[in-house]
Amino acid sequence: MKNVRAKKHLGQHFLNDERIAFDITDLLSEGTKNVVEIGPGMGVLTQFLVKKEFKTEVVEIDTESVFYLRMNYPKLKIHDGDFLQLNLKEKYPYNFSLIGNFPYNISSQILFKAFENRDQIPEVVGMFQKEVAERIACKKGKKRGILSVFLQAFYDIEYCFTVNEDVFTPPPKVKSGVIKLVRNNRKELPVDEQKFKRVVKAGFNQRRKTLKNALKPFTLINESEIAYLLPLRAEQLSVDDFIKLCNHVG
Repeated sequence: MKNVRAKKHLGQHFLNDERIAFDITDLLSEGTKNVVEIGPGMGVLTQFLVKKEFKTEVVEIDTESVFYLRMNYPKLKIHDGDFLQLNLKEKYPYNFSLIGNFPYNISSQILFKAFENRDQIPEVVGMFQKEVAERIACKKGKKRGILSVFLQAFYDIEYCFTVNEDVFTPPPKVKSGVIKLVRNNRKELPVDEQKFKRVVKAGFNQRRKTLKNALKPFTLINESEIAYLLPLRAEQLSVDDFIKLCNHVG
């Protein structure tokens, strides 16, 4: 294994195990044409991406890492800046898969941005703090949250594998988890999306309360038809359950 020089920035811990790096890049679906990697650092994932047949571009905010990448991957297209500030439709006027060992402190924001640009991003493969990865993939239970529901409305999500602390520089204090999100067949919600977001947020913002109490600010229509949902907590509902709730919210 070659020596991968790395430093921590923006909450990022750089992977130094090339076998795991290969396994992450190998999760990209067959037929992938375009890939955008976030936070490549010193290129531990990038080295495998550039060997594949698709077009790879990277987004890196750290100037030291950008210099290293330009020296070692002269043909690689590098955007020197913040992914969260990019207008994706202008920067990448095509669909692309998103991949990366995502900085812990902005990983949820990256996924929210993917959610907002879901028709442009058919696939996400990423490494996150294990707790975040489990929460995103969770279908039911206490780990489930607002982002879980939003993403699961439009993506099929798989928890792929766990990564131990000792394969990072510097080592984080927690384990990491790799997940894969693949766009499902739902083009749009059968209810108003803004209403859907408000109902989901209301449920999870008071997650210890039953939905009947959490949804008190809303007017419920034909309440008897959703009576079986109202004694439940938000973490117990599927995406389809939330959609049904929205159909009964005035």
